[in-house]
Amino acid sequence: MPGHFEPLPGGGAAVALDDVEISIIRSLAVQLMELIGPGPAEDASGDPLAGLFAEGPSEPPADPVLRRLFPDAYGDPEEPASLEDTEEQRAHSAEFRRFTENDLRAGKRDNALAVIRSLDELAAAGEGGAVLQLSAEDSRQWLGALNDLRLAIGSRLEIDDEDDADLLFRLPDEDPRKPMVMAYLWLGGLQETLVSTLMP
Repeated sequence: MPGHFEPLPGGGAAVALDDVEISIIRSLAVQLMELIGPGPAEDASGDPLAGLFAEGPSEPPADPVLRRLFPDAYGDPEEPASLEDTEEQRAHSAEFRRFTENDLRAGKRDNALAVIRSLDELAAAGEGGAVLQLSAEDSRQWLGALNDLRLAIGSRLEIDDEDDADLLFRLPDEDPRKPMVMAYLWLGGLQETLVSTLMP
């Protein structure tokens, strides 16, 4: 079980994590939550339901990591298109973003928070690491958070395709990007084995 998820009888998954691994994943999840930002605030009346009806942003985020986490819904920036098509795609993307981004952010925050809470419970159990056991629902939240963490790290490392990834994997040890590349690879292994536990 060390280093990878294994299925649990009746659904869910388990992985053995040591204190350093717990600390790394927790730190990355906290950073992800900080990057995503808080949810829509209550309005001036203090109505907590006001956030449900708040419209989201209509422009893509400036931060490249957030652009990767919340891409435009319409159009591929790599595909050539006429100016008219591009304008129409931008308008559709802005409209889609306005009504969906708040919910997407909330879902990503919930996933990251679920990771943090489960790791805090695990760390409270004692020093030296422990076996993390996840229900099927927890596994799905972990899978979402691991995916977001890899997208975020991949964006910071400017990994756009497999060729970029291959070059980074051969970095010398003294390269300052090496620790993030190692985290990217490790999280990828966790993600892959977690996906396999959810397969029928």
